Amino acid sequence: MYAPSLELAKEYAKILQMPGHSGSEYISKLSAEYVLKNFPPNPATGKKNRVMVLLFQGEDAVCKIRQVAGELSTDRYGGETISGTYGDLVSDATTPEKTVYFEPGVLVASTEEGSALAVRLLSRYYADSGVLTNVERYPAGVKPQITLAMIKPDNFKFPMGRPGNVIDFFSQTGLSIVGIKVQRMSTAQAVEFYGPVLEVLRTKLGERVADIVKPCIEKALDSAIDEETTQKIGNLLCPIYGENQFDNIVRFMSGRSRSECSPSEMNTPGTEESLVLIYEGPDAIARIRKALGPTDPSKAPPGSIRREFGSNVMVNAAHASDSEESVKREMDILIHKTPNDFKELCDRFYQV
Repeated sequence: MYAPSLELAKEYAKILQMPGHSGSEYISKLSAEYVLKNFPPNPATGKKNRVMVLLFQGEDAVCKIRQVAGELSTDRYGGETISGTYGDLVSDATTPEKTVYFEPGVLVASTEEGSALAVRLLSRYYADSGVLTNVERYPAGVKPQITLAMIKPDNFKFPMGRPGNVIDFFSQTGLSIVGIKVQRMSTAQAVEFYGPVLEVLRTKLGERVADIVKPCIEKALDSAIDEETTQKIGNLLCPIYGENQFDNIVRFMSGRSRSECSPSEMNTPGTEESLVLIYEGPDAIARIRKALGPTDPSKAPPGSIRREFGSNVMVNAAHASDSEESVKREMDILIHKTPNDFKELCDRFYQV
């Protein structure tokens, strides 16, 4: 997330007006004017504005993103593109060449050169980015919270629109996104992040373990087992089962369990991709948790994220912090203790 300074806005506006960067000369001019008006802090109040920056990498990335984004025109008829759906271009009824209202919805480069210029610019103004918790303003007496949500790896197994769908569900809370980060958890991060559930898994699942092993033992021994013995077996095997379940969670989130890593590999970024979102607003923790639904998707209400996109208690689409203490702990692990590689990625790819 960026809260662009006036300097960043001015330089980006210049890039938008360079030949071939944003399509037609007319739209380029409108886009530059839009950036100068809407990106910098409000000159009267000093309130900063939020901009979400998304980087895409892949074959023909510039061309493909440009096609999806589209370009506004006064004679468009449908919403096949992002600009066509979320953008707007209104001309004066009596003077068509005069623009009354312009909202691009999204700004993208139309050439690789233009993309490189924009990314290099963002890298130089990296100080304008981060978790923007000092940007939104609230009425007197309204105390905002921040909370962390994470879209889990099951939504990134192959290219699809599900991550955006999950964000749409979260957006229905009316809260503001003030931070966003692609995350590849290391095994060590996954162990630390989910550490609080380990003891629960080791000690509280005896009944479930008993239900699993009882029929197997009875079949093997061809003899019934009484309830007291079943309970003892469940409690005896619970720590083993819990450790295994914890390793499954760590592997799901990072790509490797503890036993599959050498000590030197524990802190290496994992193979699984997640998307961390920071939301801000009144009662943010409770509102995001309500949109998410219970851990078990089968028990989640219709219209909740886990009911719509989850499969089971582990592969359940997303995570959300459950308390202010959890927010602080989880942000320390995923945000504060982990360098954001946005600038490093920009610098490496474009050799800034």
